[in-house]
Amino acid sequence: MSQPFDPETAGNLEDMEKQFAVKTVQHMATYWSILEKARGSKLRLTKFDDEILEHFQRDFPEIDVSQTLNEDEMKSKIGKERWRNFMMAYEKKVEDYNFGTMLRRNPKKEYDEQDTMFSMRMQFYAIEIARNRAGLNDWIYEREHPQELK
Repeated sequence: MSQPFDPETAGNLEDMEKQFAVKTVQHMATYWSILEKARGSKLRLTKFDDEILEHFQRDFPEIDVSQTLNEDEMKSKIGKERWRNFMMAYEKKVEDYNFGTMLRRNPKKEYDEQDTMFSMRMQFYAIEIARNRAGLNDWIYEREHPQELK
């Protein structure tokens, strides 16, 4: 019988870290590619978008998704606890709900070193669903399809 995984005694699992990094970058690139092909305001990221948005707005009314996210607040002790409670509501509903991913801090910018932060998948969904519903990601599509603006 296999032993439970103990992160305290595990060695540096370099291959696992590489696989994680590859999956994270693939998710980031796939999402950006989707935003280039369809207006964010028309997208559904999950079958629970409405529920996630309402829950996010209720639990985090102070977060203005049109502005640069405050990573320090999100990752503070209190912020982590609030997000953990939020995410646990989706443990049995959303696949990879607690998987790490990349999130743009500022909706007016592309993914880059200064404006990209590591987040959990449910943080990504909550913030990007809110941005999409507000039309804050439509500029990506419009930049790729300027002929449609005429």
